[in-house]
Amino acid sequence: MFVGYARVSTRDQNPALQLEALRGAGCEKVFMEKASGAQRDRPELQAAMDYLRAGDVLVVWKLDRLARSVRQLVETAELLQEREIGLKVLTQAIDTTSPGGRLTFHLLAAIAEFERELTLERTQAGLAHARALGRRGGRKPSMGEAEIRRAKAMLSDPSITVEEVARQMGVQPSTLYRHIPGGRSSLEQAA
Repeated sequence: MFVGYARVSTRDQNPALQLEALRGAGCEKVFMEKASGAQRDRPELQAAMDYLRAGDVLVVWKLDRLARSVRQLVETAELLQEREIGLKVLTQAIDTTSPGGRLTFHLLAAIAEFERELTLERTQAGLAHARALGRRGGRKPSMGEAEIRRAKAMLSDPSITVEEVARQMGVQPSTLYRHIPGGRSSLEQAA
């Protein structure tokens, strides 16, 4: 029996293309969910896994619908293999019910892992180079020294609320408290 699994990442995405392809491939039962691939907890995938029996084939539209990382993909494929369940990927012509399909699957997984490691290596090298040039990563502070002085001056006036100061500075009150720990009371103690 062919059992389909479709997944879209956001509420805005439409699974119609995947569902149509899975039904066209002969899937008698299709499980569909809207969840990020990075999420480990995917109830519809678990329901599909529970539904599958030895000799069945799990059909997905693309490999990335099944797993987000090579490790997750290999773990899922090994679990399917242990349970004697095949895996068929429609857009990448992978079918692990045949020796050639298993070879293709493992080659693609190995290439994907190699590509991921190269990307990590290049990222680390780029970060090290930037650090050597004195650059720091991350987001720029939302308030500089001048803005903090201005906010402190406004906070010293008890008739102006923290919310008003934050609104005038174009930040959230939590940002004020992050830059001025203790808020107004810390200014009173310093005076």
